[in-house]
Amino acid sequence: MTEDLLADWTALLTRCGAAVDPGPYGRELLRRWSEPQRRYHGVDHLRAVLRHVDALAGHAGDADTVRLAAWFHDAVYRPDRTENEERSAALAHRALTAAGLPAERVAEVERLVLLTVTHAPAPGDRDGEVLCDADLAVLGGAPEAYAAYAAAVREEYGFVPEPDFRAGRAAVLRALLALPLLFRTPDARTRFEEPARANLTAELAAL
Repeated sequence: MTEDLLADWTALLTRCGAAVDPGPYGRELLRRWSEPQRRYHGVDHLRAVLRHVDALAGHAGDADTVRLAAWFHDAVYRPDRTENEERSAALAHRALTAAGLPAERVAEVERLVLLTVTHAPAPGDRDGEVLCDADLAVLGGAPEAYAAYAAAVREEYGFVPEPDFRAGRAAVLRALLALPLLFRTPDARTRFEEPARANLTAELAAL
């Protein structure tokens, strides 16, 4: 089921100048992405983000660095913790440094992973825009796909009582809807902005 992803990872790390066999690193990442606590933030999410990065690659300054960041952006994921992105960035630093990638590229991957805390890249940060848009593309899916995403997120937070979850989720949805733009790249904005706002509004109304 993940052999295609492992092959893509191996090719990516090789292109980026790895000095070691990429295979063990890729298998460890896929093990992390397959952990049982993940209902949405799993292998299917990784695959979808990578697919969207590919679709938006023409906007990126360095698409392969964005792909590396996509591999690591939720590599550490515990729904009961708030520092997942920071831990994921630290993991990227350790793994990519050990793999022999240049320090400048490693630092950029860390920076991009940390951008997924806020999904608010600075104007002109083309690589950040691509990664954030790829990560948020699920918001602009068909209504049934969005409903499946929302249900999977609820499963991940199954330990949270329903009233508390509803309050927290509503705050997240209102914050997203308050943003001037959810998507920064022209292609993603054209494709996802309007349906994403409709999906978010419908979920908020149903809470």
